[in-house]
Amino acid sequence: MAQMLDTLAAPASHELEIKHSRFLASAAPISNAADALSFIDSVSIADATHNCWAYRHGNEYRSSDDGEPAGTAGRPILAAIDGQGYDRVAVVVTRWYGGIKLGAGGLVRAYGGSAAECLRLAQRSPLVPMTERILSCGFEDMGIVHTLLANAGAEKLDEQFLAEGMRLHVRLPADRIDALAIRLRDATRDRLRLSEPTSND
Repeated sequence: MAQMLDTLAAPASHELEIKHSRFLASAAPISNAADALSFIDSVSIADATHNCWAYRHGNEYRSSDDGEPAGTAGRPILAAIDGQGYDRVAVVVTRWYGGIKLGAGGLVRAYGGSAAECLRLAQRSPLVPMTERILSCGFEDMGIVHTLLANAGAEKLDEQFLAEGMRLHVRLPADRIDALAIRLRDATRDRLRLSEPTSND
C-alpha cells in the first residue's frame, strides 16, 4: 500500500545558526505550482545572501540553489520534503552568510537540515484521497441516507429534488465508499442507486 502523505496544516518557519550563517526555513501548503511560486516570492528576502527553495505537488516539483553551488541547496530541501512524508508543500530556506564557508557537504546538511527540522516541527494535515458519487433515492429514504452520509464524512456538492425522489452529488474519503455503499444498500433495501459522476454532472 502506498504511504499516506501529509501537507501542512498552516505555514511554518524555523531558524538556526550554523558557523555564524543564519538559516531561516519557511514552509507553506500549496494547491498548485503557481501557489508555490507566489509563496516563494512572498517570503524571499531581498537583502539575504541566498533564498533557496523547493516545492512538490504530486509528480510536479522544482528546486533552486539561488547562487549556491549546484545541488547543495534546492535538491536537499526537496529531499527533506519527501523524507518527511509531505506533498503539496513549498519550502524556502533563506541564508545570511556569516563569514565562514561551509563547503558542499556542509551546505547540503545546512539547507536539508533546516528544511527537515521546520517540517518536522510543523503541524501536519493528512492528504486523504477523495472520491465522488451520485446517489439517487426515493423520498422515503431521504432521512436515513442523510444520516449515513454524515456518518461517513461525505460532503454534499449538489442536491436535486425530482418527481421520483432525491439526487445527490457527494464527495467523501475514498477508503469509506465501500462500507457506505453496503450500509446504504442495507438501509434502503437496495432501493438506492449509487453511480460514478459523468462529465454531465
